[in-house]
Amino acid sequence: MAGVNHRQANDNANEMNQVGRRRSFSFWNHLIMPLLIHAITRPDLPPFRMPDRFRHEITYFMTPAGEHGVPTMPTGEYWVRLEDSRTALDDGVFRLVSPLDTDRKAEIEISEEQEAWLEWMVANRIEHIRVGP
Repeated sequence: MAGVNHRQANDNANEMNQVGRRRSFSFWNHLIMPLLIHAITRPDLPPFRMPDRFRHEITYFMTPAGEHGVPTMPTGEYWVRLEDSRTALDDGVFRLVSPLDTDRKAEIEISEEQEAWLEWMVANRIEHIRVGP
């Protein structure tokens, strides 16, 4: 890529996703992470970059409409209770309820990207987000 300073682009990617400690996102990860998470109630914050697969993973963290007073969200917007973000971050896992047996929950370890996103959510007290390019 002519004219691109790879070292500076990598540093910028690391700075953008830094919350408390430096992440080792490579320049190439920066290029293939097109999904942006926007803090609806904090327009002063730059969007947080996540891999495209997070479009599906957000459902593991979101609070469904009607629970805990959460309203119905427009398409592409989600509510993630701050308390739930803290719990997932502290425990290092999210819990999935089996569709066949609602009494059973599986604990899935959060990824490095999910951990960085949760740190950003908690550090900035974000609950209402929009997921998009």
